[in-house]
Amino acid sequence: MAVSSFFALFDDIATLLDDISVMSKVAAKKTASVLTDDLAVNAEKVVELKADRELPVVWAVCKGSLINKAILIPLALGLNYLSPVIVHGLLVIGGIYLCYEGVESLIDKLTPHDKGQADRKVKALNDAEAKAYEAKKVKGAVTTDFILSAEIVVITLNVVAQAPFAQQLITLIIIALLVTFGVYGLVAGIVRLDDLGLRMRKITSRGHFAAALRRVGGWLILMAPKLMKMLSWVGTIAMFFVGGAFIAEAMLKAPTWLLADAFKAYLHGHMVQAVVGLAAGGIAVGLAAVAHRLFRRAGA
Repeated sequence: MAVSSFFALFDDIATLLDDISVMSKVAAKKTASVLTDDLAVNAEKVVELKADRELPVVWAVCKGSLINKAILIPLALGLNYLSPVIVHGLLVIGGIYLCYEGVESLIDKLTPHDKGQADRKVKALNDAEAKAYEAKKVKGAVTTDFILSAEIVVITLNVVAQAPFAQQLITLIIIALLVTFGVYGLVAGIVRLDDLGLRMRKITSRGHFAAALRRVGGWLILMAPKLMKMLSWVGTIAMFFVGGAFIAEAMLKAPTWLLADAFKAYLHGHMVQAVVGLAAGGIAVGLAAVAHRLFRRAGA
C-alpha cells in the first residue's frame, strides 16, 4: 500500500511538472513581444553612465526587478481573485504613466543639445553627485520595470487562469525568473560590447584567425555606440506600444454609446495603439505641466 501510494504521489508530481512546463512555454510565447520592449526600454535606461558603473547599475535594476515581481505576483493573484477589473484598471494607469515617460523622453531626444557636453558633465560629476545620478537612473528604471513586469505577470496569469493555485504560482515564479535574468543578462552583454571589442582589438597573436578577431573587435567598438543609440530610440517608442496597448484594451471594453464599434475596430492594430499611447502621453505631459504651474503659483 505504501509503495503504491508513493508511486501515485510521484505520478502526481510528474503530471504537475508537465502541466507547469506546458503553461510556462505558452506564457513565454505570449510575453515574447513584451520582453522585446522590456529589453529595449531597460537598455535605454543605462545610457549616459560612466563605463565602469554600467554593470553595477544593471545589477541594481535587476535586483529591483526581482523585488517588483515579488510584489506583483501575490498582488496580482489576490486582486485577480477579488476582481479582475481592478487588475486591468491598474494596468491602464501604468500604461498612461509609460506613455507620459515616453513623451518626456521623446521631447528630450528632439530638443537640440550638445551630446558631448552632456557626456562631459556626467564624467565630471564628483562621487556624491555620481551616486545621486545613478540612484535617479536606477529609480526610473525600476519604476518603468514595475509596469512592464505587471503586464508580463498579467499575461502569464491569463494563461494559467483555469489552473489550480499551486500551478499558477509556480508558473508565475518561473516566468518571472526567466524574464528577469534573461532581459538583464542581455542588457549587461549589450552595454559591454565595446569592452569586448577592445579586448579583441588588443589580441597580439599572428595568423588569419587572430586578424579576423581584431577586425571583428573594431566593428564592435564602432557598432556599440550606434546600437545603444538605436536601443534608446526603440525603448522610447516601445513605451507607446506597450502603454497604448493597455489603454486601447480598456477602450475596447467601453460601451458603444461612449465609443462607437466602428472606431473600436481600428484599435486592434499595433500602430493605432502606439498613436493612442502617444496621444495619451502628450495629454498627460500637458496636464502635468499645467498642474506644476498651478502649484507653483499657489506656493508663490
